[in-house]
Amino acid sequence: MKTKLKEFRAIVSENCVSIILNTHRTSPDNQKDKLTLKNLIKEAEERLLKGKDIKRGKAMVERLNQLEETIDHRQNLESLLFFVNEDKSAFVRLPISVENRVVIGETFATRDLVRTMHLEEPYFVLVLSQQKVRLIEAFSDKVISENDTVFPIENTQFYSTNRVELSNATRQRNLLVEFFNRVDKQVNIIRKSNPLPVLICSEEGNYYEYLKVADQKGSIYKTYLNKNRLDEKAQAIVSDAWKIVKEAIIHKNNERKSELEKAVGAGNFLTDQNDIWKAIKDGRVQTLFIEQGIFQPAIVEDNVLTMASPQDWNKESFVDDIFDEMIELNMNFGGDVVFLSQGALDKFNGLAAVTRF
Repeated sequence: MKTKLKEFRAIVSENCVSIILNTHRTSPDNQKDKLTLKNLIKEAEERLLKGKDIKRGKAMVERLNQLEETIDHRQNLESLLFFVNEDKSAFVRLPISVENRVVIGETFATRDLVRTMHLEEPYFVLVLSQQKVRLIEAFSDKVISENDTVFPIENTQFYSTNRVELSNATRQRNLLVEFFNRVDKQVNIIRKSNPLPVLICSEEGNYYEYLKVADQKGSIYKTYLNKNRLDEKAQAIVSDAWKIVKEAIIHKNNERKSELEKAVGAGNFLTDQNDIWKAIKDGRVQTLFIEQGIFQPAIVEDNVLTMASPQDWNKESFVDDIFDEMIELNMNFGGDVVFLSQGALDKFNGLAAVTRF
């Protein structure tokens, strides 16, 4: 996702058309997605053909229609993004809900790519038992690969069949600790070249015993997938693991709200949209906080924002979504963005910024 974001953010040209729509994974709902896409392309066509360069507009419409013909809606996720200009023609499927819209400007509307990046994460799932351990690399709800060079690791050494030792709880625990310790060292060797966080999938007792011996506890999620799923398919495990990881990511984003609260106390925050816009242009914004699902068309003249409506698209200096522009420009200056759930920034009208100075 970072690669795609970097690629699309780097493009600046006239008539960058972004078409963004919600889609469906399953039939018969995904059969409606084709019509939704065609309607949005029609909206883009109307705007392009009312522009100054009709010939260029027609060429853009043709490229949009050609790209539309390549889409297999049976492969849809939660949303679909079209990015088309004179040189670029591409689409991206995302696992998040979006606001259906057409955006035409000098850059592509990458806000939903940024939001996806903040709501998705690569990670390892350590499928842990006292007899055998698997290691799966995942991205969101998809399996990337299952390690088959070092893992699975089987416990062929640190267990006992001696009746006396089997009745000795301390001896049994020591053997288990040593096995988990060996596993942890192998995990960290792999993490050295691929430093991803680790979600443990195991029964409760194993999870806490593993944490006691883990060398890098900070790399392990503070929650776990509670079940012995050693014999299940990797995708089934990851599908459930992602539900837990996603909640952890949302919690982490919400925790960052404390940075805004501290900034309010220190006086280095902004809430007025014009003040935020000017501060971003000056490179003074460290973090932009924005609620998911809010959009604001605007007219930008002499570096001053005037709020507009989508119907004003044919006016000079019209911007489909000024928040998207803010996010992209702030990232260009090395700032970042935090997306919070709806209502989390009510007292800031959905938008706030923490300044560097």
